[in-house]
Amino acid sequence: MPLHVPPAPAPALRSVLAALDSASAVHDAHTPALRSLEGQLSVELPLPVHVLEPVTSVGRPPRTRLTGWRFLIRSGERFVAAADTRLTADGWAFSHFFEGPYVAATERALRQAEAPGTRYQPRLLSVPELYMLTLWLHRGVGADPGSGLPGAADLLVPLAPAPPGIAAYRPHPVSELLPVLTHRLAPAALATPA
Repeated sequence: MPLHVPPAPAPALRSVLAALDSASAVHDAHTPALRSLEGQLSVELPLPVHVLEPVTSVGRPPRTRLTGWRFLIRSGERFVAAADTRLTADGWAFSHFFEGPYVAATERALRQAEAPGTRYQPRLLSVPELYMLTLWLHRGVGADPGSGLPGAADLLVPLAPAPPGIAAYRPHPVSELLPVLTHRLAPAALATPA
């Protein structure tokens, strides 16, 4: 699955680069890896971050919205942290640095998705109510990375740690995983027939 990584908005990238150059932003971050590293850091693999909106009615197709861009930060041969940006009234702005399991999980899922085959545009899809993050492999490689819904030809790859009963790193067709997520997210009153 060769990946076509979309370019991030230039202001989002600039905000991350400025934060990396700021000693106070790096020092104040809850990322010991960034504070302890010496040498060159690079910002790579910009991924649009979409959030699956709460399910409000049974049968309504799930909706997503773009909430930011995530950049992986490399030191040498490995990714050590990530930086998130968010859209403000003034445009794209740096939000925060972080490290933890999703950095390595994103790298692993992207590496797996590089296998030959169908081309995809990588995105991240967050499901906050389930504390879940997936690599969304969008079939429309030339599509606007800030819009769109998971389509029938797309794949969702849950990142570790995944919720109980959902296999991490296994590519799921949208038609297989989205109904499971929708069922788990549907309010009890909506899930029960009258």
